[in-house]
Amino acid sequence: MISRLSGILIDKESAHIVLDVQGVGYAVDVPLTTYYQLPSTNEPLTLWTHMAVREDAHQLFGFHEREQRSVFLLLIKVSGVGPKLALTILSGMEVSALRNCLQREDIATLTRIPGIGKKTAERLVIELRDKLDKFSVSLPGEQKAANVSLVPEATASEEAMSALVALGYKPVEAQRAVNAALKDSALNSDDTASVVRAALKGLLKS
Repeated sequence: MISRLSGILIDKESAHIVLDVQGVGYAVDVPLTTYYQLPSTNEPLTLWTHMAVREDAHQLFGFHEREQRSVFLLLIKVSGVGPKLALTILSGMEVSALRNCLQREDIATLTRIPGIGKKTAERLVIELRDKLDKFSVSLPGEQKAANVSLVPEATASEEAMSALVALGYKPVEAQRAVNAALKDSALNSDDTASVVRAALKGLLKS
């Protein structure tokens, strides 16, 4: 089992990266909270990882913080929540927000995350309501992500659109959420992470 990787970041696109470790390129899927902390390409990077083994594929999932990987592992133990959906959950909600949502038994908010139906939301509440208590504050990465700007190859709004679609939102929903977020005069419209966070907040409240 691959638990940790250190190498050189050679490619990054939406929530998918390639990490070169001594000449071997590892494809790693990451949540947006990790993606927005990535260095520039050709820079060193260390990730805490989980490898999911299936008959038809081996997938690596990477996280900046060891604690966030721990939450990911708790999520995939819930019936109906696979690695991809767990990654979507961690991309759409900070751990602290997820914990509060489960404690409030807020099924409505959970079902606004793509891929989560009412039954899955109820299982999340029942099985994880008390297991996230030890994560009583936001993880370090959650605090830093909002202040990290990407080196843009596209505009922040275009990057945000791509990120939301990668999470499973329909393009029309993503565009509407980004447009609504950009109307906030206090928002840094040049910072992709800030735009995504604001758009997600609107999507989860709608």
